[in-house]
Amino acid sequence: MSSTFGQVFRIHTFGESHGGGVGVVIDGCPPRVPVSVEQIQHELDRRRPGQSEIVTPRKEADAAEILSGLQDGLTLGSPISIIVRNTDQRPGAYEEMAVKYRPSHADYTYDAKYGIRSASGGGRASARETIGRVAAAAVARQVLDKLHPGIEVLAWVKSIQELNAEVDPQTVTGETIESNIVRTGDPAMAETMIERIKAIRNDGNSVGGVIECVIRNCPPGLGEPIFDKLEADLAKAMLSLPATKGFEIGSGFAGTLLTGREHNDPFRMIDGRVRTTSNRSGGVQGGISNGENIIFRVAFKPTATIMTEQDTVTSGHENTELKGRGRHDACVLPRAVPIVEAMATLVLTDHLLRQRAIG
Repeated sequence: MSSTFGQVFRIHTFGESHGGGVGVVIDGCPPRVPVSVEQIQHELDRRRPGQSEIVTPRKEADAAEILSGLQDGLTLGSPISIIVRNTDQRPGAYEEMAVKYRPSHADYTYDAKYGIRSASGGGRASARETIGRVAAAAVARQVLDKLHPGIEVLAWVKSIQELNAEVDPQTVTGETIESNIVRTGDPAMAETMIERIKAIRNDGNSVGGVIECVIRNCPPGLGEPIFDKLEADLAKAMLSLPATKGFEIGSGFAGTLLTGREHNDPFRMIDGRVRTTSNRSGGVQGGISNGENIIFRVAFKPTATIMTEQDTVTSGHENTELKGRGRHDACVLPRAVPIVEAMATLVLTDHLLRQRAIG
């Protein structure tokens, strides 16, 4: 099973949803970087369940334990291991799912590949696996702060179903995004989105949407053509997240409706720097950052587990029906915002360290 991500700043996540715990081992982190455990915990708190009325009610403190790699608040250059203990497991809610495949979940495909699976909570396919990514990214964020201060990574809920937020990627702030429980950058749309999620949940159903992300103050030159282009690694990072179904950067699919004259980003010298007067490239050209804001979007499907009867089959290949049990998000997007930020931060940190190795 491929549980490792990154080339220089490498992470390896471990653990199952209802096992003893989940976590991460970070390798390749530079030595003598100040790391705040409080900052790691802050990011885990943004991701944890039970934080608001529109997310899963599973109660987990998600308290981070640092087992290695730090001394007196500084990185040692050795592997950093972080674990979060699971304390609110309810495997009894998954007894029926041990023999019945949940539609659009990973149950059948894990069985087809490995011949065995952790049925309780989805095992490695659960979004709980992302705790290790968020913890690692909190360390990576502090590496960025030391090596290249000023880089910002902000994500927000752009849409839920047809409800679209109006957000300016150039000016949106983290305070605005965190001011509402749905984590949209458009406070005027927040209550409408919240009510949609509540209505869908009350119907035993689920919804999806789009998260948009901006990376500001990224230096030009990051990205490794041909196969490790910056946008290619961002796409891989985002599509490795549970429930993702699409990725686009810059103009994305809408750019196909334009001509080359309309789509090209003209270059000009501005304040002594090479700049573009538009940004339909989304901050990346030829797989390398050009210094403009990197803007991308990630599509998330409706949560697979719903509380109504659905057709399925058993592990013995017999037709049957299954109704969802347990505690689940009716919409994953509010909790996915910090996870999208985390994966973007991991990609940036890895590529910045790769570029420093070249230099």
